[in-house]
Amino acid sequence: MKPRVIKNNKDYEEALQKIESLVVADPLPGTEEAELLDLLSILVEKYESENFPIDLPDPIEAIKFRMNEQGLKQKDLIPIIGSKSKVSEILSGKRQLTISMIRSLNEELGIPVDVLLQEPNKKNQSIFEFSWDKVPVKEMINKGWITVKKSEIKKNYKNILYDFFKPLDGDDFIQVFCRRTFVERSGKSIDRHALLAWVGRVLNREKELELPPYKSGTVTDEFIKETLNFSLSEKGPLQAQKFLHENGVALIIEPHLARTHLDGAAMLSKTERPVIGLTLRYDRIDNYWFNLIHELVHVSRHLKTNEESFIDDLDSGPGKDPREKEADILASEIIIPRRIWKRSDAYRKRTPDAINELSLKLKIHPAIVAGRIRHDARNFYILSQMVGNGMVRKLFTDAIWD
Repeated sequence: MKPRVIKNNKDYEEALQKIESLVVADPLPGTEEAELLDLLSILVEKYESENFPIDLPDPIEAIKFRMNEQGLKQKDLIPIIGSKSKVSEILSGKRQLTISMIRSLNEELGIPVDVLLQEPNKKNQSIFEFSWDKVPVKEMINKGWITVKKSEIKKNYKNILYDFFKPLDGDDFIQVFCRRTFVERSGKSIDRHALLAWVGRVLNREKELELPPYKSGTVTDEFIKETLNFSLSEKGPLQAQKFLHENGVALIIEPHLARTHLDGAAMLSKTERPVIGLTLRYDRIDNYWFNLIHELVHVSRHLKTNEESFIDDLDSGPGKDPREKEADILASEIIIPRRIWKRSDAYRKRTPDAINELSLKLKIHPAIVAGRIRHDARNFYILSQMVGNGMVRKLFTDAIWD
């Protein structure tokens, strides 16, 4: 398209699509494509400033954004805000910023004073109201998470669930969950009570592991690539789990509950250990590895506070949070770099021989290459024999699969 003044939303959407395709192509500076990208960006910015006036960001979201941008954790805010409990209460919206906090945040993090002086946006705070009788206890019993007779449920409902959450500090865990910010990537409504139970199960299992302490900054792009190298082995998913555990990252395989539509999640434990939960909703090798790498990108780039978790249904689009799209792009780039992918016979010919050739070159399982072809083609009926159907769940024998 030739650059032209954007006059309406149709022009605006076309310009955005062209910008996205140019960004993916990554044109060299000085080329016509690079100049077109610059011009379109200016035109879009002008249209947005005239038609979509932007309010000042919510102060809490501004703090979290700056933490993410600078790679800060909650503990890094203690010298600025005052104490661990104050940091937690500020980020959860339970405490208001004081003038001294505002001054320190402005000086240390560069957040404008007029942003920090605003009232927090109540719509951004959790409105989940917990009710004991909405937790799916029968399903939890069926999955072996709770060992009681179903006949005892009615008379001991609350006590049964309280015992389940007790290792996580019971009521405290539920209160933290209720105010926790979930970056939800889902095309369907998630049952929060079922999500609470699944998260509780994953964190309970993490507590049972005897892992070394996690050293901040361990999960880098190189570390993620090293994890991916295990994919060549038939028992690669198990070997990757062992490797992560040796480096202080908990990887918990736990089937999802009904009405959660989960593929995976990334969160921090109370001790600030990264915890990745995978449901293996789709029992395929390609699915396992993309899910794992996607969550590891969240750990590397986005997971800064235990007040926030990433909850992923990868069947849906990336959603509104730009970190989900970034995790998709970076995961794809780590698994198969774009410069290699676009020049490969696997991309052009889509034959088993070409798939095997590229997998050997990149030292990754052929199923991952076949999965990339299916994803790019938006055709999940092709190459079904090459994506490792039924090859992952059987490795994790401690889970109860439907």
